[in-house]
Amino acid sequence: MYDVIIIGGGPAGLTAAIYARRANLKTLVLEATACGGQIIITPDIENYPAAMHISGLDFASRLESQARELGADINFEEVTDINDRGVEKDVITDSNTYATKSIIIATGTKPRKLGLEGESHLVGHGVSYCATCDGSFYRGRVVAVTGGGNTALDDALFLSNIAEKVYLIHRRDSFRGDAETVEKLKAQPNVELVLNSNVTKLNYDKTLNSIEVTDNDGNKSELEVAALFIAIGRTPATDAFANKITLREGYIDGEYCHTNIPGIFVAGDCRYKEVRQLVTATSDGAVAVHEVVKLLNKS
Repeated sequence: MYDVIIIGGGPAGLTAAIYARRANLKTLVLEATACGGQIIITPDIENYPAAMHISGLDFASRLESQARELGADINFEEVTDINDRGVEKDVITDSNTYATKSIIIATGTKPRKLGLEGESHLVGHGVSYCATCDGSFYRGRVVAVTGGGNTALDDALFLSNIAEKVYLIHRRDSFRGDAETVEKLKAQPNVELVLNSNVTKLNYDKTLNSIEVTDNDGNKSELEVAALFIAIGRTPATDAFANKITLREGYIDGEYCHTNIPGIFVAGDCRYKEVRQLVTATSDGAVAVHEVVKLLNKS
């Protein structure tokens, strides 16, 4: 029996694990893939207090090491359901069922997909949602990025240093991201901006070989690319809890990190809130554990 099970091993979940162990709670973190969440794709953190110029991967690695050193259990299993039994809860994964006195949901967000035929099949075969993770596989080749925010801009800039050519495709004529990054991209001789356009088809055999791009007037063109990096935003990873936890616009509705079910809390980017930053994720992790401790002290 665990005192708390934390679902998700990103900054919110790992911070929660650190605070939980410091409160001497028997703690389990369940993570479906790898610890760190989306911060691991950040090449250089500049806005976290006293941690300037550290890569997201290094930051996540230190968080994981700290949680383990303090005695948190970390298992790599995908959570498929939760069961509220009142004072006790069950967390059900793809391979086990764990009993606990409390739960913190810290599942973060997941990449938004284009919804095109073959998209899921091509992940790892020419379609990617993480340029810093997969960009090196396409060194010296022609690639494309689609999106208009900071992630898309940063991806295109990163890829311009390793790819032969980068197409940056955006559905509008201006970008939502930082103007400074846009200017850097415009200065890169191997970056071509394809504006007022959308990716409308993926052409492939076993791997991606080209994409169809349609402009706002309906004109279609084909770009031969080895890879398409999709950066059109993220959605909350809350599907496993949608039938039990109250959601708001897909995010878990949780004032002070409480949910609608006593003993189940929420932390990080999957929580409905205005600001989603690394610092607010770690703050949520600490607050959620504070609420867990108050709950357990009453029981």
